[in-house]
Amino acid sequence: MQILDGKALSKKIETRIASEVTTLRKATGRVPGLAVILVGQDPASAAYVGMKKKACDRVGFYSVTHEMPEDISQDAIENTITMMNTNPNIDGILIQLPLPKQIDTTKLLELVAPEKDVDGFHPYNVGRLTTGLEGFVPCTPLGVMELLHAYDIDVQGKDVVVVGASNIVGKPMASLLLNANATVTITHIHTKDLAAYTRKADIVLVGAGVINLITANMVKEGAIVIDIGINRNSDGKLVGDVDFDNVAPKTSYITPVPGGVGPMTIAMLLQNTLRAATAHAKEV
Repeated sequence: MQILDGKALSKKIETRIASEVTTLRKATGRVPGLAVILVGQDPASAAYVGMKKKACDRVGFYSVTHEMPEDISQDAIENTITMMNTNPNIDGILIQLPLPKQIDTTKLLELVAPEKDVDGFHPYNVGRLTTGLEGFVPCTPLGVMELLHAYDIDVQGKDVVVVGASNIVGKPMASLLLNANATVTITHIHTKDLAAYTRKADIVLVGAGVINLITANMVKEGAIVIDIGINRNSDGKLVGDVDFDNVAPKTSYITPVPGGVGPMTIAMLLQNTLRAATAHAKEV
């Protein structure tokens, strides 16, 4: 059993990005700019945004966070997005999810300029991913693929089960795997017998938000297990969706929580923003 160390890999990626930022600044006089919209006081969302801000600082990005009250209007957020779409100093726009119930999330995601959609949630980028064309890819699935590549894990021809069918993780994860020639099964809350699928899989990727959803009797010997879930247990400890202590001994590779996929998500956000900034610099 080998640990897939996303924390160590993300540091290597950050080092490369910081170097490329220096090169971009010397060549064009500009640095990548990331704007984040944070609505309300959700502690988890605030923590994520804080981590992204620190990561931007580490690699030399310009970043700004638009903090908005829980009762903010749809129009107010839309006006902010429109402003950022036209701001030449902003290369990437990120809307921290989830948003309050009164907000039409889909409408906001569609309003972000596709070339600044570094989260990969705009239908334009979703469509390009689905059809195998180049575009911005959601950061968590992209981070998983980078992690697999770094450990020379080839998914071509593998039987892969994705547990969870969200627009943010499950569906784009499946598209990336399909594009890499894996045989992909997507399971979800309405799947009748989850274990019947996971037991046959060479690779199990789970992002359902359920503590200990994947247990030792649900994976075969030598399977690769990627835990995308992040939860807090009754002791306040961060845990994933996999019963790590009991599942890990059966696997060939497994991601820990924390320190697995999480750091890779932020690294891919930085990578997408740098890519957007580089493209914008060429347009000037």
